[in-house]
Amino acid sequence: MDKNNLEYTRVYIFKLVILSVAMVGTMTTWFSMTAVLPELVKIWNLSSTAGSFITIMVQVGFVVGSLLSAFLNLPDRIQPNLLFFWSAIFAGVSTILTAFLADSLSSALILRFITGIALSGVYGPGLKLLSTWFRIRRGMALGFLVGALTLGSATPHLFRGLGVSSWEVVLTVTGLCSAFAGILVLYLVKVGPYPLPAGKFDPKALPRILRHKPVQLANYGYFGHMWELYAMWSWFGLFLAHSLQTSGIGDSSRVSSVLTFIIIASGFFGAWFGGIFADRIGRELLTLWSLGISGSIALTIGFFFSGPPWLIVLLGLIWGTSIIADSAQFSALVTEHADPQYVGSALTLQLAVGFALTIIVILLVPLFEAVVGWRYAFLILVPGPILGFLSMLRLHKIKTE
Repeated sequence: MDKNNLEYTRVYIFKLVILSVAMVGTMTTWFSMTAVLPELVKIWNLSSTAGSFITIMVQVGFVVGSLLSAFLNLPDRIQPNLLFFWSAIFAGVSTILTAFLADSLSSALILRFITGIALSGVYGPGLKLLSTWFRIRRGMALGFLVGALTLGSATPHLFRGLGVSSWEVVLTVTGLCSAFAGILVLYLVKVGPYPLPAGKFDPKALPRILRHKPVQLANYGYFGHMWELYAMWSWFGLFLAHSLQTSGIGDSSRVSSVLTFIIIASGFFGAWFGGIFADRIGRELLTLWSLGISGSIALTIGFFFSGPPWLIVLLGLIWGTSIIADSAQFSALVTEHADPQYVGSALTLQLAVGFALTIIVILLVPLFEAVVGWRYAFLILVPGPILGFLSMLRLHKIKTE
């Protein structure tokens, strides 16, 4: 049987499901403290700005780890399943230690930074590992995997919304999920039948990658996408809680946690179906639709603040689905256009810069909100989708000329 047909047998689907389950488990650690932030604000007497650093420090650690990994070409020198395993273990251990050792904001930030460094060895290597199993329907497969990442990022909100007893329990459970995820990948997901050639340490590899025009434009599209994505994930829950509270909804904190989980988790289907459509209509066109829809919601949703809860939730679902539908396609474009020997490094660099931008915008949103209120706070996200849209429009024109 031809290898192209083998890609769609049970073995291939099994690898996709296992790696996606592992991604869910590992990524629960990312927003574990963000989900319990309202509780920590009261316990540690934090301001909203100080609280935002709990999320930001994970991003900082991820960026530092990604930049170091990309410069040393680690994703192209170490088998991706091994790198995923050790990184998932470290992310899990650091998250559990946070539950037992963090007794103030300063100690929590140090451990959150370490967690971010560990997660830099999960995301990019996970994408590369899956690429070795799927060649034709790579967009669908990567979309499914990024959907799993989205589900993992949303899960801590569900834990809190269902009334898990304390923030320490939330962190302990998510840490154990990450460790289990690493073990799954180590034993069940080896490098697939389409391995990318191994690279060697080359400090000039990244400059060469960055000069390649299609990779440049894919990166610019991704950077615009990231300007919007993580700020929405980080602050939508608080936006929704305040909106429900002003609308007179009782127990708005718990209700908003459950609804935020549903809204962010809806991105699983957005990323999965986005990948399916990208394989059919082209990655560039899919990203244009996704950026256009999500940017439109970012522009308008604030004007419905304190309005009918069903309308806020409906717009949130559209936003949560569309905002992630294109994410995997920027990575897929890099796997298709970058030097095959340094695909892992190219992906890791893309992620590093993208997440560096999220640090800025996650910090800006509460500062902006304090001045203009929630009705206008998300307007600061709109330039991201605009930049991404223009970049992908240019790449689409280059490919169709």
